[in-house]
Amino acid sequence: MDYLHRLSQKRIEPPAISGEESAADLVDGTFLSYNAGRLREVCQVFCTKLLEPDCTVGLTVSGALTPAGLGMSSLIPLIRAGFVDWIVSTGANLYHDTHFALGLPLHQSRPNLNDFELREHDIIRIYDIVFEYSTLLNTDSFYRELIQSDVFARRMGTAEFHYEVGRYLHARAAALGGKSNSLLAVAFEAGVPIYTSSPGDSSIGMNLAALALQEGTLQLDPLRDVNETASIVYRAKRDGGKSGVLILGGGSPKNFILQTEPQIQEVLGLEESGHDYFLQVTDARPDTGGLSGATASEAMTWGKVDPDRLPDSVTCYTDSTIALPLLTAYALARHAPRPLRRLYDHRVESYDALRSEYLRRHEAGARPDPSARKRSS
Repeated sequence: MDYLHRLSQKRIEPPAISGEESAADLVDGTFLSYNAGRLREVCQVFCTKLLEPDCTVGLTVSGALTPAGLGMSSLIPLIRAGFVDWIVSTGANLYHDTHFALGLPLHQSRPNLNDFELREHDIIRIYDIVFEYSTLLNTDSFYRELIQSDVFARRMGTAEFHYEVGRYLHARAAALGGKSNSLLAVAFEAGVPIYTSSPGDSSIGMNLAALALQEGTLQLDPLRDVNETASIVYRAKRDGGKSGVLILGGGSPKNFILQTEPQIQEVLGLEESGHDYFLQVTDARPDTGGLSGATASEAMTWGKVDPDRLPDSVTCYTDSTIALPLLTAYALARHAPRPLRRLYDHRVESYDALRSEYLRRHEAGARPDPSARKRSS
């Protein structure tokens, strides 16, 4: 019995559900085991560790979350509460977010529709979401017209590009007298930088590519993004704070947010130890070798996660569309809002600090070596 108590002193004896519980109470009281237990741990670690004042929180968004309304219902409240400091998203999520900003409706349906009939009627389907083909055409037209303005006539990183798009969408909502329901607009308002790890892999990128055929001067700089995201993490840790990541799904955004640490340690040769907190919601298996299902322990071997912090790393194998609303409800119920860090406002300063430190080492003849990666104590 003594050994059992060392494993756990928490008996499984949940209260009967009455129907009057809040979402947070339901998670704490009845999400005890299996992936429900892991979702409870994600919620609790998010609130007790990532939302501490000294932790900078990065979020990744993959899968078709914004078309399902999760930008409005869940991500925007997290941003407004100061619970998300920077984001790496697929371009598709930001493109579909723009539909809502432009008042172009998407509709609930069911998955077993006749896709041949949908095509004949110019209806697009994302599983059980349907909308008119004109929604794509109108959104494409918006982007092609917007990027003709002088503010986009230059080379920029994706955070700057999304900030300028968000500025326009925020102003549009204000002119119409309403509160913005756009993730891009609210991120602009809150100073939360949004990066896209594969800027050409979305309809936004496709429309930017069309401008390039017209010899437009807008160019997205993914190398700027690599160093800029690394500088966010380096600044957080350099100033004595911590870095936490909340990963929804996997894919390219997951790798992009985690590679900040190998960029700092392995490539730039600056002393670091990895992200402090790793929380992931995914439906991908680890045994296929894909990045989407790779565990925090595996990421630790690459220097992406601090080995001393593995007990605070949790992976929940479930659908993000189930987990995210519950996590948002839990966090808002269990933690007071945090002051906005407005990392976008400090973007250039952080980048220049990382660059100066790297150039100082480089000019001194130092080369990246394994000693830059701090070992577990």
